[in-house]
Amino acid sequence: MADYNRYGHAHGQGYGQQGYGYAPSAPPAPTPSSSSSYGYPPPPMGGFGGAVAFPPGTHPDVERAFRAVDRDRSGSIDEGELQAALSGAYHRFSIRTVRLLIFLFSDASPRSRMGPAEFATLWNCLGQWRVVFDRYDRDRSGKIESNELREALRGLGYAVPPAVIDLLIANYNNGVSNRGALDFDNFVECGMVVKGLTEKFKENDTRHTGSAALSYDGFLSMVIPFIVP
Repeated sequence: MADYNRYGHAHGQGYGQQGYGYAPSAPPAPTPSSSSSYGYPPPPMGGFGGAVAFPPGTHPDVERAFRAVDRDRSGSIDEGELQAALSGAYHRFSIRTVRLLIFLFSDASPRSRMGPAEFATLWNCLGQWRVVFDRYDRDRSGKIESNELREALRGLGYAVPPAVIDLLIANYNNGVSNRGALDFDNFVECGMVVKGLTEKFKENDTRHTGSAALSYDGFLSMVIPFIVP
């Protein structure tokens, strides 16, 4: 049993791709893709098999970023190419974070590649997470410390207790919890996991009581995709 009302109730949209970038307190993201509003289901995927089809209104910078890493001109990119694209726009993304992003945003089966429409949606999502990161990085250190992480998650609707904050910092900061801090990619991964697991739990709390009974198999099926992308 667990109580998400006690440990953090997520505001905004339901579980699914359209919810991962939703930040209710964040202004529109100042990124090249901010012209297409995030928070809605992504447009139909296109691009596999060599034809690259971006959603209408996609900023040219987003298209250029995709084409720059799609060196084989396949119309889709793998985890290494996505890592290169994102690292060029922010800082170096860890491959673990990249794999989680492909798991969350890719419609391909198996989820090992990403098309242009998915890439544009992900780019816009990360822009909104960057707004949240910069808002709560109050000392402008370029990292989110434990107290800043607690405030950021609370601002997104998750009242995460201090003990869990320490676990999150340690897990996403190479095991260092004391005075640990998260880079942007680790902050994104941490936030998306908290959101995704909370929404998954809510799916099992059909009566909205704050408690849910899960089988062992159901629990593992819910958690493992988020921690082993």
